[in-house]
Amino acid sequence: MNKIKTFTYAFIGAVMAVLGGSVSAMASEGAAASGYGAQGYGAIAIAAGIAIAGAAFGCGLGQGRAVAAAMESIGRNPNSADRIQTPMIIGLAMIEALAIYALVIAFFLQGKIPG
Repeated sequence: MNKIKTFTYAFIGAVMAVLGGSVSAMASEGAAASGYGAQGYGAIAIAAGIAIAGAAFGCGLGQGRAVAAAMESIGRNPNSADRIQTPMIIGLAMIEALAIYALVIAFFLQGKIPG
């Protein structure tokens, strides 16, 4: 487990270093004079992509855990399937709504790009 944590922290650090370095490397006088600049539009697109990816990853993990717990409960007590299934489906819909909210926010971010 310690190796997984170390790898995860190293990966997150590398991603942050690349993204932080690219933002400062793209800064120029033209970007400061004209607001966003051409590189700012790319940063908005990258932010939208990261938002969608993070939401999809988190919601996928949440849905997987919810369904696994429900199936384990049904496996232990098959008579309770009808009482477990409906709340599980409602919970899955709520989790999926979070991913849809991230998609809407990403579309709004994409709309900030004049084109």
